[in-house]
Amino acid sequence: MEKSWLLAFLLLFQVLPSGAAIGVGVGVGVGVGVGVGIGNAGGGGGGVRIGEGINDPPPSGSSISNLNSAYTALQAWKSAITDDPLKILDTWVGTDVCSYKGVFCVVPRGDGLAAPPGPVVAGIDLNHANLQGNLVKELSVLADMSLLHLNSNRFSGTIPETFEDLSSLQELDLSNNQFSGPFPFVTLYIPNLIYLDLRFNSFAGPIPEDVFNKRLDAIFLNNNLFSGQIPQNMGNSPASVINLANNKFTGSIPASFGVMSSKLKEILFLNNQLTGCIPEGVGLFTEMEVLDVSYNSLMGHLPDTVSCLSEIEVLNLAHNKLSGELPDLVCSLRSLLNLTVAYNFFSGFSPECTKLFIRNVGFDFSLNCIPGRVMQRPQPECSAIPGQGLSCLRVPPATQPVVCGSLGVTIDANLGPSYP
Repeated sequence: MEKSWLLAFLLLFQVLPSGAAIGVGVGVGVGVGVGVGIGNAGGGGGGVRIGEGINDPPPSGSSISNLNSAYTALQAWKSAITDDPLKILDTWVGTDVCSYKGVFCVVPRGDGLAAPPGPVVAGIDLNHANLQGNLVKELSVLADMSLLHLNSNRFSGTIPETFEDLSSLQELDLSNNQFSGPFPFVTLYIPNLIYLDLRFNSFAGPIPEDVFNKRLDAIFLNNNLFSGQIPQNMGNSPASVINLANNKFTGSIPASFGVMSSKLKEILFLNNQLTGCIPEGVGLFTEMEVLDVSYNSLMGHLPDTVSCLSEIEVLNLAHNKLSGELPDLVCSLRSLLNLTVAYNFFSGFSPECTKLFIRNVGFDFSLNCIPGRVMQRPQPECSAIPGQGLSCLRVPPATQPVVCGSLGVTIDANLGPSYP
């Protein structure tokens, strides 16, 4: 996943004074997001203290006004927090909000020859603080805040409607809390939001189409109670990572899935109630690294275009009702690290698939219907293959080459993948 928004965040502001540092932490993996932490190089508790030890001009009147507004907002929020076992909010005393633990300030660039303004609150990072309480509408005055990270707390209730006024906010991480209710539509009105993380909460009901119309690079909605069909406009999303796992989505994977942005790197549909076929358009994602559709009820044959996933590392098709033979072209994928097809109804796989063990690729084909292989389904279960009457839109038979994505990769049933 590209981290362009993190770079943009750093370029917006001046270099911090001596003694202060910015640390960027990035975690990428199966369904793992990205975050930024800004800390004090000397360790310890508070945020970055701006202007100490350097000859900065005194803060302008507008800056003082901004910090006064921030003080009012943060004190209102402090009053709405009912439990603070780590005593983090003990530092939230006095008007110097830049010294509050978890609150980080920067000095924006000046315009031309004008004196640079004073510090502003640029971020709040209270990850793993174990705070209990609610969010308050007053936080919307923090118009310079670029990131709000609150994962692994006990915040509950809903997201204030005033959050649409957070005009600079790029990253919103509310994961692993106790939020509930319908999808928080207000998050879609935050104008510059790029990273949205709502996972591990109790949001319920359908997700709106606009979540895929917005310019989000990362969408984490997994481990909630979302239900209904995945919006058909999913293909509009420019995201590089989408995680819809562990919800209650029904229906099929939208056909528009195959026309999404080619920069999609990870998409997870696992553990929902999806039916139908894997869309033929999956082959367009020549940069995809993780595709997980496991623990659903998908049926039919694997589309030949899966062979176009030249950068795929993790391909998990387990616990579905897929059938047919696993072709050479899938097992020949050059970047593959793990291929899981367990608990399906595959009837065989080609010699190329046996070479996966030699390549040290994880390959689990247990509980299928493959003759002569151990740990397969009992024969009675294989006598009636689910979805045999299912009509999936498919490209012409394997005698015809399949053109993969925009890279012009051609798949030939006899020769395998050919890359330009």
